[in-house]
Amino acid sequence: MSPADVVVALDVGGTGMKCALVRADGVVLHTERHPTDAGRGPDAVVDTVLGVAEGLAGKARADGLDPVAVGIAVPGVIDEERGIAVWSANVGFRDVPLRDLAHERLGLPTALGHDVRAGGLAEARLGAGREAGHVLFVAIGTGIAAAHVVDGTAATGAHGAAGEIGHILVRPGGPRCGCGRPGCLEAVSSASAIGRRYSELAAVPATAAEVADRAAAGEPLAVDVWREAVEALADGLATGQALYDVEAVVLGGGLTRAGARLLDPLRAALHERMTFHREPRLVAAALGDEAGCLGAALLALDSLEK
Repeated sequence: MSPADVVVALDVGGTGMKCALVRADGVVLHTERHPTDAGRGPDAVVDTVLGVAEGLAGKARADGLDPVAVGIAVPGVIDEERGIAVWSANVGFRDVPLRDLAHERLGLPTALGHDVRAGGLAEARLGAGREAGHVLFVAIGTGIAAAHVVDGTAATGAHGAAGEIGHILVRPGGPRCGCGRPGCLEAVSSASAIGRRYSELAAVPATAAEVADRAAAGEPLAVDVWREAVEALADGLATGQALYDVEAVVLGGGLTRAGARLLDPLRAALHERMTFHREPRLVAAALGDEAGCLGAALLALDSLEK
């Protein structure tokens, strides 16, 4: 690739899109953010995604750059091989052939991927896991999802649904998960679950960040809720380590803003759960909310090599 070659990268969420023009060496030359407005319906969202991608390609050409591929990351169940967004609740997609639609609109090779797997790919190659060959990236926010990256490639699974670590059963009979089953990791340890649990017990609304602050200040109820979440998360990560035997677990998502208040007790709890398994290095993600967009760029670059 020449120094003027760039890829168009989009990380599409239910609220907004993070977009960029990225060189082959991972250097970001231009960034944009656009609202998704998923409430308008899937057809309108598709039009917006394609329009933004087309605008970025035009911006590249106007700046003397050559757009050579497009990478798009979206949430939900993604058939990466066929380039289809099978089901994305946050943006309303169901069986949308987004890769082919983007290719037809822009005339460029296009790759479609899962947002968390794309983020994991970026963290494994460019971020906190770049020195490890085997990485488990875990995003903890409204829900919990993961990406298992081996030697720079993220596993997709037979049906495009690999990495749903948030639906490991950690507390049988516990809080009901959005998937319908009680006791999933996501129903106990996600940021939304922590805020919800505290709010139910205290009868006052609170976010996970506020629970973390109150726990650090020694409030007994917040301490209990935070500890329950950390213990369940350690159980989920221990299961993940038993399955994947990774060198590094990289934690991303909104909950990691708690910093040492999350990482320190989580490391201790995970250490207690290790028997014959090698304990993974537990680190915070390095790329912030740009990881998905960078991962989309990597998917686009990878598509050129196939």
